[in-house]
Amino acid sequence: MIKRVALFVLDSAGVGELPDAGDYGDSGSNTLGNISRAVGGLKMPNLGRLGLGNIIPIEGVPPAESPAASYGRMAEKSAGKDTTTGHWEMAGVIMKQPFPVYPNGFPAGLIKSYEEKIGRGVLGNKAASGTAIIEELGAEHMKTGFPIVYTSADSVFQVAAHEEVIPLEELYRICRIAREMLTGEHAVGRVIARPFEGKPGSFRRTVNRHDFSLKPPGATLLNILADNGVQVTAVGKIKDIFAGEGVTNAVSTKGNNEGMDKSLELMKSDINGLVFTNLVDFDMLYGHRNNPRGYGDALEELDRWLPRLFNALKEDDVLIITADHGCDPTTPSTDHSREYVPLLVCGKQILGGADLGVRESFADIAATVAEIFGLEFGVGRSFWKQVYKG
Repeated sequence: MIKRVALFVLDSAGVGELPDAGDYGDSGSNTLGNISRAVGGLKMPNLGRLGLGNIIPIEGVPPAESPAASYGRMAEKSAGKDTTTGHWEMAGVIMKQPFPVYPNGFPAGLIKSYEEKIGRGVLGNKAASGTAIIEELGAEHMKTGFPIVYTSADSVFQVAAHEEVIPLEELYRICRIAREMLTGEHAVGRVIARPFEGKPGSFRRTVNRHDFSLKPPGATLLNILADNGVQVTAVGKIKDIFAGEGVTNAVSTKGNNEGMDKSLELMKSDINGLVFTNLVDFDMLYGHRNNPRGYGDALEELDRWLPRLFNALKEDDVLIITADHGCDPTTPSTDHSREYVPLLVCGKQILGGADLGVRESFADIAATVAEIFGLEFGVGRSFWKQVYKG
């Protein structure tokens, strides 16, 4: 009997363009494959042993002759390619319509109303790179006290502010106001607080980012588990992505290292149920900044840490490693990419080497986890019988 499932999301670690990637401007995207070629090969023996190189060609990660994990890749069935859409689909919510995006900035009337509600003007209001826009407008922000509002190709309303100009709690307050306003036709997936520090010419974003997401439309896997007495422990930004819905225990983190450390502590503990972890740095620090070397280094760091996680797995544990979308740092775009995501499933009671093929939806994870805990979930197709030794 399985008592615990650890679900690790390597944020943005896509494995090749989906058939409709061209519709999203993402033709040729292949986050892991392209990174491996750009850096002259990746050293990831532990992920390689699981079977990562059996999913797609990855330079430096050859296919394993006898993979220790069951492996495959998953297509995104929902419309979109953002964090919220990907995680919600993993939990069984298929989005038929994408969240709204604003390539030309937000409507003037919406911004005017927002300024009135927060009691100050705003700067920016355009699609931009987060690091670029604080360099462009940071000095003016420090003079005026006006927050910087911007978006991207994703469905986000981002508010950047220097921590010494607009303290964190005030930044979070004005983000909550935006979240309350952005409903109906303007229901963006996330409002994101983007605090930064430093001086003009050397601004840097801090680790105090906070996401304010919509609530999922209807019950997710997390709700089903929690309603049936199964603990759901959210590590990193998982709680924010689901607006707290179905989360029974939340552990905040600031980056990959803390996410890995706190996840390991949980796996060494007696906590059961679902441990749902997001490792954000791949996307936030490297994918969006078109930094393949940094992304590759972070992947190799994760790989070096994995044996500690493997050693912490108990007899009744299952480990699932996947991603929520792509964010190919080798393409001109700095935004997410519409890609397949990897699927690796391992544990002492899990078959090694089972080829799970191409799954039609991320929701297959929801159906599988529900079946593991003896519950039914009507979305997705479980692969549990294909991987369970019992």
